[in-house]
Amino acid sequence: MDRPMVVGVDGSEASLRAVDWAADEAALRGVPLHVVYASLWERYEHAVFPTGREPPSEKLLTDVLAVAAAQRARARVPGLEVTTEVVPEGPVSVLRRAARKAAALVLGSRGRGSAAELLLGSVSLAVAGRADGPVIVVRGDPDDPSGSRMRGGGPVVVGVPAGPADSEAVRFAFCEAARRGVPVEAVRAWHRPAHETSDHPRFTGEPARVRRKRAVEALEAGLRAPADELPDVEVRRRIVEGQARTVLPDTSAGAGLLVVGARHPHGRFGLHIGRVTHAVLHHALCPVAVVPEEEAP
Repeated sequence: MDRPMVVGVDGSEASLRAVDWAADEAALRGVPLHVVYASLWERYEHAVFPTGREPPSEKLLTDVLAVAAAQRARARVPGLEVTTEVVPEGPVSVLRRAARKAAALVLGSRGRGSAAELLLGSVSLAVAGRADGPVIVVRGDPDDPSGSRMRGGGPVVVGVPAGPADSEAVRFAFCEAARRGVPVEAVRAWHRPAHETSDHPRFTGEPARVRRKRAVEALEAGLRAPADELPDVEVRRRIVEGQARTVLPDTSAGAGLLVVGARHPHGRFGLHIGRVTHAVLHHALCPVAVVPEEEAP
């Protein structure tokens, strides 16, 4: 059986937009949707109500939230198979486990109680930085709760890394573009060394040309295998001078999805997100897919 789409919910407006996006994505892939709510209610139930027979209000609330999210998904995509799960643990560990068994894990950009829409919530950031599977953070216009403009047929933009050539993020982008019937917009950023200036062509022309040439070569190398596997996907190539952490958010306007890779070095703990992925997750104007790419041991 194909892996389901999984969406993490917490009752926030951002997570409801994530439910809409995940339901559409599950229908597009032809897979079920699994709704997950992580809550610590059970620990408090046993500690405070060790002999009580009635479930505390927090348990009732979490059950209602999970069921309401499932009902929302079924209303958006009639006939979609939807299951729910309420887990009595902290959300980061629960969602990381869920990502291992999912086609992709979908999260809202912020949780309950967060005021600013621009910055990413701590749970979404932690999960995206540690998950073993693709994590899609639904960013975009908060005034477009249906997600229609976020999913309006724009290209799938992918940041092509310098290496290795076989990138899981690029493959993921091609597969998503093929499902949607939209182009892949492959972006490779390059920049001049900090000590260079543009005052004298003798000192700036050749280094800049070399760096741009390397960017072109990296782009072509990164596209070769997925383009061979999915030759019907239209590819738009973009070589842009600038830092990738600013170039990629700028390219997200009008995109249907922005895909970036996250390195998970062996033997390291904590967040595994570089500056580029961190910036994209905070400032992109469309949903962002973070795809893990293992470092060599």
